Amino acid sequence: MLKGNLIKIAIIDDDEDDYFIISNYINDIQGANLRLEWISDYQTAIDKIRAEACNIYFIDYRLGNETGLNLLKEAMSIGCEEPIVILTGKGNREIDILAMQNGATDYLVKSELNTEKLERCIRYSLDRAASVKKLKERENKYRNLFEGSKDVVFIADKELNLAEVNDAASLLFGPSKDDLVSRNLYDFIKSKEQQKWIKASLEAQNNITDMEIEIETGDKEIKSCLLSVSFQKSTDNQWLVHGIIHDITSIKRTEEINLQSQKLAANERLMRILAHEIRNPLNNIGLSIEHFELPFEDTEKQRNLVNIIQRNCIRINQIITELLNLTKPGELVFERHSLQEILNESISSAADRMSLQKISIKKSYPDLPLEIEADKPKLKIAFTNILLNAVEAMESDKGELAVSMSIDPDAYTVSIRDNGVGIPHEYLSKLFEPFFTLKKNGMGLGLAASHSIFQSHRAQMQVESKVNEGTNFIISFRKLNGEINKSI
Repeated sequence: MLKGNLIKIAIIDDDEDDYFIISNYINDIQGANLRLEWISDYQTAIDKIRAEACNIYFIDYRLGNETGLNLLKEAMSIGCEEPIVILTGKGNREIDILAMQNGATDYLVKSELNTEKLERCIRYSLDRAASVKKLKERENKYRNLFEGSKDVVFIADKELNLAEVNDAASLLFGPSKDDLVSRNLYDFIKSKEQQKWIKASLEAQNNITDMEIEIETGDKEIKSCLLSVSFQKSTDNQWLVHGIIHDITSIKRTEEINLQSQKLAANERLMRILAHEIRNPLNNIGLSIEHFELPFEDTEKQRNLVNIIQRNCIRINQIITELLNLTKPGELVFERHSLQEILNESISSAADRMSLQKISIKKSYPDLPLEIEADKPKLKIAFTNILLNAVEAMESDKGELAVSMSIDPDAYTVSIRDNGVGIPHEYLSKLFEPFFTLKKNGMGLGLAASHSIFQSHRAQMQVESKVNEGTNFIISFRKLNGEINKSI
């Protein structure tokens, strides 16, 4: 370690004679490339340490009105990484302990110095400093990975009591990092079955890799995540759990949207085939009815039956037209419109039903008009379907409907929230499928049509619902070019 590169050594001592004695010992070290520098006062020593001028510092315990311990403490406070050795005129165990506690690499008694002892001290101190520096670099690297990770990284005991978390944990769970340290991870895992499985795995000391779990945040929002944990023994021989939680909520939503799109496309193809196959014989029936001539003595009953056939032929034809229109969401005319205006007109379309059901409505809009490119008539149909769906889900005279808008960094978001019966979790994924309905007399086309229209507007739609608490439809529209920064 002492051969090769130049090693700069500072001897900080206010006694010049002591400096010459120590320097003679050091200069007798064979095969070393050493350069000595004498520093006789406290402030110059601090300036040298701050400038990282030397590779190792020997500091006398007595420095005029100051002490070597004071200099050591100040050197540590300014981030000195070079080794510091405390020198004293006589051995003192108390000073020895204080020096080591405050960051000294070694402690030497002047009267016991010789060339061999100083060579060994320099070699040991430089080796130790190099090792400590590598450890700090490694620690900083992993600390940066820990703190900078967008995934939640945590350290806990076997019961999952959190001991340390990174910043991403606060973003996912809600509470601050300090508050999370006193919490248990099970507090945030929604499913009791998932909790039991995790506990069993930890008790058996089995690592967990990418287990899908549901996290309930402090705001009662449900997040889909992947949990991975591994075990490691601490310095006091206790088992610690190291874990990572990866939020896949947006990925899951994207998968659901893609799956819904595929289902909708398949249903659209089926509807076009059915419409074509049904309409051909229906047209034949309709034409036959038009040319049908009742005998002169026809009865009123027979005429009524013919009228029923005609009306139902017309009704079936209308249903087929509705189905075909549902499969043509691309035939839209986009113009710039205010979201507030579209929503207000949609609310007006549903006003009669709200009035009959005695539903109260509360609106919360930004003062600034939120403009989007939209086919206004189609978008009114989509919003009206959702509003009517909400009205039908609420109890008469007790229903409360909240319609609000918010401005996000790159989108405008509309929320339509009711306090109705809610939708069971297992049905949420089927909600926008054509012909799926929870209503006794429903056809299951309203929400499917709304979903198709929103998709054609490149809007993202999600539903949050709890049984007996209500449902919230959330629709996000992209901002127009140039509107993103203006409205933030």
